[in-house]
Amino acid sequence: MKTVDDILKLGDPRLYEVCEPVLESELPLVKAWVQDLHEAMEDIRNVYGFGRGIAAPQLGIMKRLFYLNLDKPYIIINPEIVQASSKKFELWDDCMSFPNLFVKVERHQSIVLEYLDENWEKQRWTVDGAISELIQHEYDHLNGVLCTMRAIDEKSFRWR
Repeated sequence: MKTVDDILKLGDPRLYEVCEPVLESELPLVKAWVQDLHEAMEDIRNVYGFGRGIAAPQLGIMKRLFYLNLDKPYIIINPEIVQASSKKFELWDDCMSFPNLFVKVERHQSIVLEYLDENWEKQRWTVDGAISELIQHEYDHLNGVLCTMRAIDEKSFRWR
């Protein structure tokens, strides 16, 4: 069972690595990876009261995969943001890798995401607002970018 303690914390060098694509031959591994992501996210929800998404590298799985649990579970494999709005908005972002820290960042209001689902079928998803921000956050993890690196300025940090 994966828990809060299994999530890589701020400063772990793996969080700054660019992840490798999931290969079609690895599809049988995705189910176990997603189960681990789900368990860790549920524990974060129990301990800290937040959590809508988690990226594979946060558990040391250095693959282009993230898991969202919104109105239903979403398994996002090898995502690409193919379009991003010029309109942006500011928000206080949080992260499971540093759960007591908020970081003020700027995100695109809307994006178009292309990805493969758990059946290796291509999907296209247009989102805006909070879901757009969440996807941008998780997508950044796959590129070794943390929201601390996107802080608007040196005053854009606060404790939960």
